[in-house]
Amino acid sequence: MITEQPRAKVAVLISGAGSNMAALLYASQVGAPYEIVLVASNDPHAGGLSLAESEGIPTFALSHKGLKRAEHDAAMDAAIRKSGAQYVALAGYMRVLSDEMVQRWEGRMLNIHPSLLPKYKGLDPHARALEAGDEMVGASVHLVTTELDGGEVLGQAQVAVMGGDTPETLAHRVKLAEHQLYPRVLGDYVSRGNDPEYLLGRVRALALALPEAEEQASHGSPAFKIAGKSGKFFAHFADRHHGAEQIAVLAKTSGQDELADLVERDPEVFFRPAYYHASGWVGIALNRPDCDWDQVEHWLERSWRSVAPKRLTKLMDAAEEFQGGI
Repeated sequence: MITEQPRAKVAVLISGAGSNMAALLYASQVGAPYEIVLVASNDPHAGGLSLAESEGIPTFALSHKGLKRAEHDAAMDAAIRKSGAQYVALAGYMRVLSDEMVQRWEGRMLNIHPSLLPKYKGLDPHARALEAGDEMVGASVHLVTTELDGGEVLGQAQVAVMGGDTPETLAHRVKLAEHQLYPRVLGDYVSRGNDPEYLLGRVRALALALPEAEEQASHGSPAFKIAGKSGKFFAHFADRHHGAEQIAVLAKTSGQDELADLVERDPEVFFRPAYYHASGWVGIALNRPDCDWDQVEHWLERSWRSVAPKRLTKLMDAAEEFQGGI
């Protein structure tokens, strides 16, 4: 049984007044799909800490002065993990994080930058935009990687440049746009586990990576098969079909005994899909917290092997044996 996903837990890192943190916090109080469980800073006197405390949000502060970068990052990381946070949102955090810290939170750490990335990474983006004569500037929310301001851009907001603008006036309007953008993008990102398009995209990428796999609709839903007229289906994508709560991928099992064992052993993951279960297909729920995509990949490949012609499975077996011997 799939229940509604609980709100994601987010830690916010700040260095100053925390206006973007405040935007995230107040959005969380009016229905955003996340809650702020910690506000942390490298400056014990950061104004945003007092704001967070007044709203009942736990805080942590540790000056970076006198500490090596790795030591400070380790302390911040420990506080974040103790809070139970699943994601980290950088909101005016004026410290370059170590590669180790970034890698520990890969895919779960976001940042907001006051430019339309990839333009004007780093400092002074407004002055650089005005010097270049840009007509539009803005803000970007991106995933944090080891490349400064170089991670995947998740969303942007544009702001028009006005005659007589200075870096300061431009920064003020861009900041207003940031306050609208960051809560929306963070909310979309942490709730993507309930987004059928996102889940289908991940299934599609895994399925089509298999040899001679192609996508073809089946009964009005996306499905994947061996290429060619006689190719058999090895996976179906089911978006809450026939009243089910699950968004799922369906894969072939060895038969009813294995199907029954899977459902009994782990009913949060496996279920009997309507109609398909009679032929030994199992449903693998995707819209659940901490979906194991390695497990999904395993079942897609196994299901593919069960219907692929021997010429394809032999080639894959040979390639895997070769790689294993390297």
